[in-house]
Amino acid sequence: MPAPRPLTSLLRARRPVLRAQLTLLYSGLFLAVLAAVLLATNLLYGHTASRAPAGAPASPADSSSRFDVGPALVGLSAAIVALLGAWWLAGRFLRPLHAITTAAQQISATNLNRRLAVRGPDDELTRLGSTLNDLLSRLEAAFAAQRHFVANASHELRTPLAGQRTLLQVALADPHADAASLRAACTQAVALGAQQERLIDALLVLATSERGIERHDPFDLAELTGAVLAGRRAEADERRIRIDARLDTAPAAGDPRLVELLVANLVDNALRHNDADGTVEIATGPGPAGGATITVGNTGPVVRPDEIDRLFQPFQQAGGQRLRHDDGHGLGLAIVAAIARTHQATLTARPRPAGGLDVTVDFPPGH
Repeated sequence: MPAPRPLTSLLRARRPVLRAQLTLLYSGLFLAVLAAVLLATNLLYGHTASRAPAGAPASPADSSSRFDVGPALVGLSAAIVALLGAWWLAGRFLRPLHAITTAAQQISATNLNRRLAVRGPDDELTRLGSTLNDLLSRLEAAFAAQRHFVANASHELRTPLAGQRTLLQVALADPHADAASLRAACTQAVALGAQQERLIDALLVLATSERGIERHDPFDLAELTGAVLAGRRAEADERRIRIDARLDTAPAAGDPRLVELLVANLVDNALRHNDADGTVEIATGPGPAGGATITVGNTGPVVRPDEIDRLFQPFQQAGGQRLRHDDGHGLGLAIVAAIARTHQATLTARPRPAGGLDVTVDFPPGH
């Protein structure tokens, strides 16, 4: 036997529709004003009648035993006209809202390019339609970016899998394969598997950073950057890249683990997209608005100003090509942008005239 529904839910379920509510409101106001006018008229007429001369004949209004049908019929007719007029007026008022609701119900993820027809004066309903159109535009852009990201991720995951399968098939099909050749094939297969693991880890980091901050702890941006650089010195020496670091105290608040990933991706991007015998310049310190700031600059290929925004999209690099190193995954700057948004930090990128890029992240003051 189902449990009885609470009284509040029953009342909420039986609440009349908005048109009926407006009808009762409009007609009730009209009838209240009409009753007030009639009452005022009756009081004024009764006061005048009470001052009539003593010998004057009695008025029909003075008789309390008679019921005058005329005013009752007038009142009833006025109530019916008020209800019908209020119902029509409420329908006219709610017609644009009904059109917006019908159009919004017909829009789904497959036709987000549709927009609501916004016409009429600049009132609340028109502004509601414009707001919904803006929301649909943002949703369309988000869905398009998601589809593009999924397609790129599928391509990036499929490429090493296809290479790994081909490598193993060739090794198994070789009738003269010996232990050395099979070992070499297995070594290459392990390397391709490690590439897949790095890509999957980067995708997980990107999803985690876009989900939001689960912790809000104080940290020193200089200490996090120093720890990252300590693990990148050997790679910099191997690539013959000089690192110039000026790490001043830069207190902030947020998720230290995510911020360390932001710094690591900035440094890795500066090392991988650099010239031989190039430099990487890193500086931390107080931000312009009282927070903390980090700037990572590097020499390297020339970056056009119109390519800056695309660099922070997943699987994108300068020049419109996938010219990544074997250890890159095309998600480094996208992860940086996602972590910066999560921490409400300001991300600025400026190309260097001689080649390379300067990236600055300004964190808000810690609380």
